[in-house]
Amino acid sequence: MKPRARILLAGLYHETHTFVDEITRLADYEILRGADLPARRGDGSTVDGFLEVAESEGWEVVPVVEYSALPSGTTDHAVFEQFWSELETGLRDALDDGGLDGIWLALHGAMVTTASVDPEGELLARIRAIPGAEALPLYGVFDLHATFTAAMARHANGLVAYRENPHTDARESAVRSAQLLARALRERASPVMQARNAAILWAPPGTGTADRPMRDLEALARQIEAEDAEIWAVNVIAGYSFSDVPDAGVAFSLVTTGSAERAKAALDRLETLALELRELGQPKEWDLDAALAEIKTLPGGPYIVVEPADNIGGGAPGDDTAILRGFLRHGIRNAAVAIADAETVQALADAAPGDVRTVRLGGKGSQLGAGPLEIAVTFVSRSDGEFTLEDRNSHLAAMQGVHISMGASVVLEADGVKILVNSRKTPPFDLGQFRSQGIVPETLTAIGVKAAVAHRRAYDPITVRSYTVATPGPCTSVLTSLPYRRLRQPVFPIR
Repeated sequence: MKPRARILLAGLYHETHTFVDEITRLADYEILRGADLPARRGDGSTVDGFLEVAESEGWEVVPVVEYSALPSGTTDHAVFEQFWSELETGLRDALDDGGLDGIWLALHGAMVTTASVDPEGELLARIRAIPGAEALPLYGVFDLHATFTAAMARHANGLVAYRENPHTDARESAVRSAQLLARALRERASPVMQARNAAILWAPPGTGTADRPMRDLEALARQIEAEDAEIWAVNVIAGYSFSDVPDAGVAFSLVTTGSAERAKAALDRLETLALELRELGQPKEWDLDAALAEIKTLPGGPYIVVEPADNIGGGAPGDDTAILRGFLRHGIRNAAVAIADAETVQALADAAPGDVRTVRLGGKGSQLGAGPLEIAVTFVSRSDGEFTLEDRNSHLAAMQGVHISMGASVVLEADGVKILVNSRKTPPFDLGQFRSQGIVPETLTAIGVKAAVAHRRAYDPITVRSYTVATPGPCTSVLTSLPYRRLRQPVFPIR
């Protein structure tokens, strides 16, 4: 009987916003070790996608470790070194104890540490430096909003990006990458990666794949795959604009067993199209007061007010008060917002339903936003903040599985606006966030959403109309206002 292939499994997941002041430390990471990783089977994550393929292929999975954290500030490099220490030990042990046939990694691809602008590239290079791992098939999945680097391409055989934004296909992309690993083992093939960084930087609201330019680029990528059987996969990488590193921005990569010349020609086509369409990636946003004034005249609802500048999924603190202030200023009632503010939750630890308290709400996580709001609120309810995702294909499921913790949470009300205050910032990618707290989104007139694109899968089906508004904040779409120092120049729209 043919022996089962042994595949090492590990993961490193963080999208790093280098323009916020916070340092993301070890305590901010969820760490899964050993048997915790196979236990993710069925949770909708990218690791779950890999495990599905491993099961169907009959692989022996060697699970080592996964570190993951929500998008936030620069990671303490000690976290990376601890991750590497655990992975290196597991890798060396696996090589000494029966060997390995391959490695599969769950990555984000936009991590930055206090000592490295390319931790994923460094990680892959360190793996290749381990005796016995120099030529192992090395595959994995990564986020469409990664920073793709030459080191990542040089040291991997087949990294596969999500193709959709919102990232409804994260698990599917993991399946696709694991299937490429299975194909490589079956065909005894050793594909390589080729990559190209374009001189373009797009803010997240400009990178939805239902819209141009990403829609056109993804279509061309699929066309290239169909035209050349030796090109196994083509990645369109929208990039992560809030990372001040040399390679930030739009990139393309592919997995191929063909010639370097054909790979270069394919990358040329993608880069040329991206440059032609670069202006389409510039988001157009409403003035907040103009949007709210219009909403106030409209019947029914809900109307969604999207605030990219405080995009939790992009690394912002999720505590800005601009939308709440706007709802109150315009007298918009039957509305709701969610704000991350552990300090306020703690301050209301002794409150009972119906109590009226004055709180200093939100605005504590960034000096770029509207700041804290001193406000009288009526206490409605409290909970442990635990809920299960209604949508197992959401990006939140891919990041964290279907069981989500917002931390201790309270619901408050002020002048007809319900305020969900969480101890732990939670990307607004699932309606279960509000519904679990007794707030029914479909019945509301207006909802403030701290996101850019990833909320659409949850909110678009219930929305009468969506308004993306410009507010001050760390995830601003006005990229020319950010103090880039390490970014290569010139890069559109940075002059």
